[in-house]
Amino acid sequence: MTFDDAFDTPGDALEPGPIGPDDPGAGASAGAEPDGYGPEGVEPDGIGPCQAGADGLDWADAGEDWPEVDGDVSAGPYGPFGPDEFDRVVEVAGLRAVMFAEQVAAIDRLRSVRIEQAGVAGRALSDVLDRSLRLELVAGLGITEHAAQELLTMTDALVHRYRGVFEVLSRAEVTEQHARVFVSVMDGIEPALAASLEGEAVGLAVAHPVGVFRRLLRKLVDQARVDTLAQRQERAVQARRVWVEQVGDGMAWVHLYAPAVEAHAIFDRATRMGKEWKKAEGESRSLDQVRADVLADLMIDGTVPEHPTGVRGIRASVVVTVPVLSLLDDEHAARADAAVVEGIGPIPIATARDLCGVARSWMRVLTHPETGMVLSVGRDSYEPPAALRKLVKWRADRCLAPGCSMPASRCEIDHTLAWSAGGETAAWNLGPLCKGHHIVKTHGDWDVRQRPGGVLEWESPTGRVYLVEPERRVPTFRPQPDTTPAPF
Repeated sequence: MTFDDAFDTPGDALEPGPIGPDDPGAGASAGAEPDGYGPEGVEPDGIGPCQAGADGLDWADAGEDWPEVDGDVSAGPYGPFGPDEFDRVVEVAGLRAVMFAEQVAAIDRLRSVRIEQAGVAGRALSDVLDRSLRLELVAGLGITEHAAQELLTMTDALVHRYRGVFEVLSRAEVTEQHARVFVSVMDGIEPALAASLEGEAVGLAVAHPVGVFRRLLRKLVDQARVDTLAQRQERAVQARRVWVEQVGDGMAWVHLYAPAVEAHAIFDRATRMGKEWKKAEGESRSLDQVRADVLADLMIDGTVPEHPTGVRGIRASVVVTVPVLSLLDDEHAARADAAVVEGIGPIPIATARDLCGVARSWMRVLTHPETGMVLSVGRDSYEPPAALRKLVKWRADRCLAPGCSMPASRCEIDHTLAWSAGGETAAWNLGPLCKGHHIVKTHGDWDVRQRPGGVLEWESPTGRVYLVEPERRVPTFRPQPDTTPAPF
């Protein structure tokens, strides 16, 4: 049987309807298994054959059933050697996604039956019914009340509000984690806006791993709400505060609720100071520990003479990207792309104007045709000039490893084609990688190539290829015949 045969809507997305062993009409005859619940294993289309045994999925004999490919076998979904263990990992992940979709559909059907039965008995107590269902989930699944409530929330969201996500989940095109991120973000905004963004958001979920999807979804929402961003931030900033949370063992958390720009600047400065401290001979503290000590020193003592000179001179660095004409003209700002701070997202134009007019601690990237960008120093220098480092980090915005969200400002600059192998110090051969992924690229048997526009192509040890797009592309400027003087 195929995976579609396991459900009541072959070839289509799962539908909440009365099926399954608890439905009185589901069985065909005495001793027959209800459709979709027999001992026969499921075989998802495009996922691979398996058999369900007493101990779970049995792959022992599956290799005999893989379809033959006419012609060049390397053109098949698994290459010339058939499926490997990583293919099994991917297949099981697909099964888990589809099973989660079926689980929430079953919970919705169960709730509908309970409500119908209560109505017949004259007891339309939906709150009591929900509590009863939640208790049964706790008892039957061995989970907490909190987890059961989350499951009910996901059921309502996926089955009734975000059908697009439910459908791609039921086809294993996204994971359960994608669905949870989607619901968490979209339930936090206006329902009408969520409905208008659903299609585009589903496309992002299908195209990107969870971490990247979360960031791009928030960016999509922020861009859609940019018209009210200044008003919303003005209200939110009124709630800024600091408070202490005791956690025992003589320890406590100090929480700061503040504008995101300032919060990231604080963390950036503490990180830079911590890294400088780590260079000291005999320093054994972790970066997290040094960061905590630095912040405590600064807040308690202010200027700390005991800090090394290199540490005391460090200031915060935050990247703000803003269309230059938006700095000059309110009408242009109203119709242009929003100003963006690295690691945060859109900010009000008034805040961007303040940042672009003050301290050197802000890197200003004006998205207006400017020539004179340093794009390459060839083989003359291994270390890229400061301007080229900033350009490469600005272009990528994040570590360019698959699924990584480490801000580029905290990454190392890597030569895609190693310097020792003849690689140039040029924009088309440089990209930011966090320390961990830099090590994996160098020593982990991955092949990494840079495509035009700063796109990195990662080929894994198993031969799979993953493309990682930078956040922005470096513009190519072509002179125009227009001789109108620039407005600045």
